[in-house]
Amino acid sequence: MDITIHQSFLPHNDAAASLAFYRDTLGFEVRNDVEYGGMHWITIGPVNQPDTSIVLTPPAADPGITDAERRTVTEMMAKGTYAGINLATKDLDGTFARLQADGSQAEVVQEPTDQPWGIRDCAFRDPAGNMIRIFEVS
Repeated sequence: MDITIHQSFLPHNDAAASLAFYRDTLGFEVRNDVEYGGMHWITIGPVNQPDTSIVLTPPAADPGITDAERRTVTEMMAKGTYAGINLATKDLDGTFARLQADGSQAEVVQEPTDQPWGIRDCAFRDPAGNMIRIFEVS
């Protein structure tokens, strides 16, 4: 089999704030920007990975979601426990410093740390509360 990751989804509750974070802070390119029925989807991705994208999606976009589920999702997003993604960089300390210096809405959860399982990483929450871990890779 030849299977790759094409898209992954992260919820947003403020399209402009999410766009500013992923495009302006992380440097991702915008690949699609769709507004429909009062909702807003933004497809973004790293410039050097044209076949891999993240779709920033309104959490209420699923037509099968109940009001109770919508409330639960909203509560979990506010606590930062609903969704997340792991990213990678060759320069973790430099990336961390740029994320802190730019005045972005990223909330620092963990400064760069050598983990006991052998990885060095840091963690942020994006404007919607999604957990973003950034791993240092060679």
